[in-house]
Amino acid sequence: MNSKLWIAMAALLAVLAVAVPELAFAQDDFSLLDDIAMDDLVEVTPPPPTWQTVGGPIALGLFFFFLLWLGHFSVPFRVSKESLTLFYYPTGVKRGLALAITLYAIAFLFGALEIVYQLHLHGDAKTYFDNMSLGKLIAFTHAHLFGFTTSFLIIGIPFSMQFNHLWIYQWIFPIGLAAALIDVISWWGIKYVSVNFEIISMICGILFSLTYIYMLIGLLRVLLFPQVIWATDRDKEERRAKQAAGKSESGY
Repeated sequence: MNSKLWIAMAALLAVLAVAVPELAFAQDDFSLLDDIAMDDLVEVTPPPPTWQTVGGPIALGLFFFFLLWLGHFSVPFRVSKESLTLFYYPTGVKRGLALAITLYAIAFLFGALEIVYQLHLHGDAKTYFDNMSLGKLIAFTHAHLFGFTTSFLIIGIPFSMQFNHLWIYQWIFPIGLAAALIDVISWWGIKYVSVNFEIISMICGILFSLTYIYMLIGLLRVLLFPQVIWATDRDKEERRAKQAAGKSESGY
């Protein structure tokens, strides 16, 4: 009986001899990690300073107005002798230009749908641009600058020449193109500086969309619906006279 008791005690001591040091090591290790501050384990990037998060978007907005002022200063308004009265241009030119303008409008529509889709997919613009690589952002910038410039040239030049006698209409084309440029620049600010640049992007996106739509409606009205005469048309009196003559000849 005594021999069995001694054997049991020896076995218990052997188990304790193995288990107790490991428990002590685990406890010491746990207490050692507790003594280390979490800031020493994870490097936290400090937030950008206020002059970047607030001053950056303000500076970009002021740059937009500087571009407009520069255009006004370097190219002051004058009543141009060169005009483009689309109503009297060849049928093929009017049909082709109307189709090109419409296709650009469809492209703009799909661009807007892409924005809605990406915001729904990523949650917000900041997350979308954060997940975009530098190479993709460079390609994205190139494609949009090229597309914006081409589309505004196609529609802005004939619009400005069609209404060359109105100084306010001479602002629509440059305002829209400048807003498109500032919008593209703001994407870089959203990704690398602050989400506050999203405000500039939103304002410029609305601005260049409105200017483009207004020019599109103005040109398509002249090309496809010549019977509709606006008070801003240079040849309104002549066209109204022709309409009146046509009605009198037909008896209406």
